[in-house]
Amino acid sequence: MILHGKLIKGTKTLKEALVEKSEEGISFRDALEECFIDLCKELDIQVPIWLGKNTTEFVNYRRTFFDGDQFMEKVSFDRFEVRFE
Repeated sequence: MILHGKLIKGTKTLKEALVEKSEEGISFRDALEECFIDLCKELDIQVPIWLGKNTTEFVNYRRTFFDGDQFMEKVSFDRFEVRFE
């Protein structure tokens, strides 16, 4: 599984990272959760709150966005994009 993440402010990409995990024998959900947490660590941000809209977007478009309201602390970017590759 490969997840690509971007921190975006306005129209500029501030930071991006790619995380790859090839763990066989675990469910897609568990692999996604591990990759997502590792991606947040790689970008040096806290893990945002994953809402139902994120699941719907991820299933339908293989990507989802998180805005500042989904983080417990104030963030210095407008949105966090996660894309499944």
